[in-house]
Amino acid sequence: MKVVVDKSKCQDHGQCVFSSPDVFRLDGEGHLQYVSDAADELRDEVEEAADVCPMQAIRIEG
Repeated sequence: MKVVVDKSKCQDHGQCVFSSPDVFRLDGEGHLQYVSDAADELRDEVEEAADVCPMQAIRIEG
């Protein structure tokens, strides 16, 4: 599954990290890093991360 974060919308709130720590993390400066090609078995938690994103910056393709 392909995970896409619209960096023009993302404000590094980090809510996605709590929902899907295997895919999303905040770096040492507090900026979002993520795995763009995530395993399909992580889909449920990535969908939850997309739902809780206050900026609705996360989408799943494929």
